Amino acid sequence: DDVYITTAVDGIHSRLSEYPFLGGFHVTRATLRDVCVMGADPVAILSDLHLADDGDIGKLFDYTAGVCAVSELIDVPLVAGSTLRVGGDMVLGDRLVSCVGSVGVSQYPPTARKGATEGDIILMTEGAGGGTITTTALYNGYFDVVWDTMNISFVKASKALFAADLVKDVHAMTDVTNGGLRGDAHEICETTGVGLEFYHDKIKSTVAPNVLNMLEDLDIDPLGVSTDSLMLVVPPEIAEDVKKVVSDVGVYITEIGEVNNKGSPILLKEDGTEETLVPLFREAAYTKIKKLVGDTTPEDFEIMKEKVQKAADNSIKKKERVIDYILSNNK
Repeated sequence: DDVYITTAVDGIHSRLSEYPFLGGFHVTRATLRDVCVMGADPVAILSDLHLADDGDIGKLFDYTAGVCAVSELIDVPLVAGSTLRVGGDMVLGDRLVSCVGSVGVSQYPPTARKGATEGDIILMTEGAGGGTITTTALYNGYFDVVWDTMNISFVKASKALFAADLVKDVHAMTDVTNGGLRGDAHEICETTGVGLEFYHDKIKSTVAPNVLNMLEDLDIDPLGVSTDSLMLVVPPEIAEDVKKVVSDVGVYITEIGEVNNKGSPILLKEDGTEETLVPLFREAAYTKIKKLVGDTTPEDFEIMKEKVQKAADNSIKKKERVIDYILSNNK
């Protein structure tokens, strides 16, 4: 029988270097989410850690404990890892940098966002955020909110869908992360040509109450920041089955919109007005420094894009020269 193997990798949130347990916990959930939304059941976790010369060895254990907390909660083993210094003995400082990878398997081809179809129902689970919301809470003094982020709801919901054999009928799955719902909605419309219609009040109900209160207090757009909700685009005939299966494992899920043929994502507000959901240059600013930097597109954006493209082309040429050299010397 065909078995599809899916892999994903995520890096630790940079501002959680001083909070290694939280960093390990949330980066592990992040990579598992990426595997889950491709329709695969996670089976293994891998970890890579680099610690600068003056780094406290305790960070190594604390980070790995965060990884293993998720591993044990969802019964997916940590099977491999690497631990190195940042730059050997030559890099001073105590910085921690790391990443976690995961592997998943499925009997069905990976789900893709391009599967969204006119008439589909859009469902979303409650999200309390991960690394981004944790950082927001820590840097703004909302320490109790950190506990709200410590959960495995996303993976529980995904595993319930796998167990019920419903994933094969889901048209699209996504985790609401970088760029928030604005980014995901824009990407789905760009990829498929369909339109998405969202109900603002329903979306707000899928953000954990303490998290939503914090975001509103700090004037951070909940639609432009990572909430780590599971968004599902499903045909109407399975919508109720999906809601029941997810609800049965204790995860809140509700209908937040539908797919139409208008070609763009529209937000229906509580006052009856409409707003086109447009992704900003950066995700919603969630620290004071990010607010100072702003989220508007820089004036030299097109020049920057050309330079990035040139760098990519040069790297491809270099790769091809090296391959040719190695092959010509091994004949």
